[in-house]
Amino acid sequence: MAKLKHMFKKTAVLFRDREDRNQEKKEPSAPEGLWLKCPKCGEVVYRDDVKAHGYVCPKCEGYFRIGTRTRIRMVADTGTFQEWFTDLETENPLEYPGYEEKIADLQEKTKLHEAVTVGKCMVNGLETVLGVCDARFLMGSMGYVVGEKITRAFERATEEKLPVVLFTSSGGARMQEGIVSLMQMAKTSAAIRKHSEAGLFYLPILTDPTTGGVTASFAMLGDVILAEPGALIGFAGPRVIAQTIGQKLPEGFQRAEFLVEKGIIDGVVERQELKETVWKLLKIHQDSMKYIHYGKTQNVENFPEIRSSRGKAGTDGKSELTAWERVEISRSKERPTTLSYVQQIFDEFLELHGDRAFRDDGAVIGGIAMFGGQPVTVIGQQKGKNVKENIYRNFGMASPEGYRKALRLMKQAEKFGRPVVTFVDTPGAACGIEAEERGQGEAIARNLLEMSGIQTPMVSILIGEGGSGGALGLAVTDEVWMMENATYSILSPEGFASILWKDGKRAKEASEVMKITAKDLKKLQIIEKVIREPEPANEENLPEIAEEIREDLDGFLRKSCQKTREQIVEERYERFRRM
Repeated sequence: MAKLKHMFKKTAVLFRDREDRNQEKKEPSAPEGLWLKCPKCGEVVYRDDVKAHGYVCPKCEGYFRIGTRTRIRMVADTGTFQEWFTDLETENPLEYPGYEEKIADLQEKTKLHEAVTVGKCMVNGLETVLGVCDARFLMGSMGYVVGEKITRAFERATEEKLPVVLFTSSGGARMQEGIVSLMQMAKTSAAIRKHSEAGLFYLPILTDPTTGGVTASFAMLGDVILAEPGALIGFAGPRVIAQTIGQKLPEGFQRAEFLVEKGIIDGVVERQELKETVWKLLKIHQDSMKYIHYGKTQNVENFPEIRSSRGKAGTDGKSELTAWERVEISRSKERPTTLSYVQQIFDEFLELHGDRAFRDDGAVIGGIAMFGGQPVTVIGQQKGKNVKENIYRNFGMASPEGYRKALRLMKQAEKFGRPVVTFVDTPGAACGIEAEERGQGEAIARNLLEMSGIQTPMVSILIGEGGSGGALGLAVTDEVWMMENATYSILSPEGFASILWKDGKRAKEASEVMKITAKDLKKLQIIEKVIREPEPANEENLPEIAEEIREDLDGFLRKSCQKTREQIVEERYERFRRM
């Protein structure tokens, strides 16, 4: 598994809830002195040990909140950060008593201009706009100056064609500025939209706490959203929620790991891996624009040529299998899964999580991989290898949130010009009360609609079962390839026999009638390519099979890069129009 997957491992709850989101909280935040008290375990620890460990408790891994300058030192290359917009002055639109004095006092104590610091820096040599919110300054609340700084930062990033990395830490809107503070939510969001429309990358990293109006605006609008372990993230505070509903909140409620599980953010990143992760994501999105320029044939040379040294896997000398035998092979637990193919075909894979609305569906995996120097988006249905895994993966049967996660990643790929590769392996979409309540039919229909118009090259590879609309929901692409022993069907042979013949036991007979094998579907022009298996695919012969797929993908990308975005979409339409 790629390193980023490890970075996203779950960690226990680290911090207590806030007492008041608009007031400063007394807590350890890397103060001076030899000793510190851990915010999680309460143990007294040696300050230098904490500092060397990234301000993480060496005893329990509890996270200390850190200040702006420390954060910048952790991420920016030494001496490269240039601060912007320090001339903005805080106003007092409500004429709130003592507000100006409070701001002046905080500026003196923290040596900060305001609750957010923005500027430009280098991260391992890559230029980016960097913003850091600081909870020591009125709990990082967003008033006019904070909103204006963030808005100007995105505007300047758009002008200079730069990505934005923004560390959030806030209690939300600033009460002392009233409705003016509320308007900053709309203003910052509008600036992010313009930055996004310019095809530029935005990475918010949510730290403890990120709540209120900040969560409901710039914190949740990233292309990729990460968080530090245990960070409190939410709109309403947990104490307010508990008092309002009169119920005890579940363990870990509103913590970063909870939000990954619920599909709201992409993952959790450890501090020790923070700079490497930021750099890797910046590099991937820089490369996305570097390699693909649709319609310009000379850019084909940017792809390192991939050629197989072993030759094609052949079928000579093999006896022809029946359709039912291929059905049984396609369902075998010995067949490689999507993740197996991803690890063999691509140079690296950074898994992203969630549909941004309800849950991270384990039946669908997706993220960004590298292929011969070209970033690509990879999505696939994932089965398990044992009972525990299959329960988590729901046997590869995606729920509505799985299809919505897939579509989110496809739209992200379109924005950055990344080709999309999908792997199909499912007996069908999830069937049940919950799936219907959350709109299973609409989710699949939405994928079919949107995939038909996504302006980037797309290819699907059926590696096992391709069952019904559950499979088609990831297969509206420029080309569809099938493993020799995969199947692709309107529904299972058992279901076909039950509906037409009222006898599910005639599944073997039905499989011959349904034309569901790769050979049949190639003849019907439903698919473009059959990927031959020297013997039924398994983990041992996967490297040989993957080498052939790499060669085929290389040819597909070279061909696709010579087409305009409009041509790609029109040819995809015509492909299905002929059927």
